[in-house]
Amino acid sequence: MTEQNNNTLQKPDFRCSDANEPKSQVLVIIPTFNEAENIGRLLNELAELYPLSVDVLVIDDNSPDGTIAIVQSMQSTMRGLHVIQRERKLGLGTAYITGFRYAIQKGYHYVVEMDADYSHDPSVIQRFLDTMIKADLVIGSRYMNNTVNVVNWPLGRLILSKMASIYTQFITGLPVDDPTSGFKCFSVKVLHALDLGAVNSQGYSFQIEMNFRVWKKGFVVKEIPIVFVDRSVGKSKMTKKNIREAIWIVWWLKIKSLFGLL
Repeated sequence: MTEQNNNTLQKPDFRCSDANEPKSQVLVIIPTFNEAENIGRLLNELAELYPLSVDVLVIDDNSPDGTIAIVQSMQSTMRGLHVIQRERKLGLGTAYITGFRYAIQKGYHYVVEMDADYSHDPSVIQRFLDTMIKADLVIGSRYMNNTVNVVNWPLGRLILSKMASIYTQFITGLPVDDPTSGFKCFSVKVLHALDLGAVNSQGYSFQIEMNFRVWKKGFVVKEIPIVFVDRSVGKSKMTKKNIREAIWIVWWLKIKSLFGLL
């Protein structure tokens, strides 16, 4: 399925360190805020796993812990590493939308969403790309086939996440076992077809909204099983505001869909 994208790319709200044009078809987007303890090791591992096949875009919300300095210091030695530094903390959803627009403008074919905290295994990216042969969006699922593949999460957090998945499926009909997963791969043709300017949610809700919009456009959505490991250093960015937003966003999406407004 292909559609014309009527969403005009807006002038980016960032300072971009981007000396090299993309040499790969795949862009891994990593939003960061205070990830100095993780980002260097993660970037080194990505470079070792995918030395020629993957570019990386780090989008940092002006972390006070020096995250951006670490990334910028690695640009001279790591091929395909790009940086966007935003002036303040603007949230996960807007970071990914910024990254999606960057990917469209630069001509990438695939976009991977990935956290900086090692909850997402970098080696899984190859499985995403292999599955993209028969899909338009591939989601890394923690809850496929009635199993729970989560390590080191408190029981309350696990119950909240699993209940959010069940709740989302029940209200929206979205046929995805893990609609709040933040580890996934898009075909850029999907991003072209969506009105990115209409996506305003954050956190859990952003992942739900993107999945729902892709599915309602008729694109092929598949899941692959992953093991999610809770961060060992740094602090979680999940807030009560994110949770409240996830509760009502599913109804908003359902109503918008019923009236053909997505």
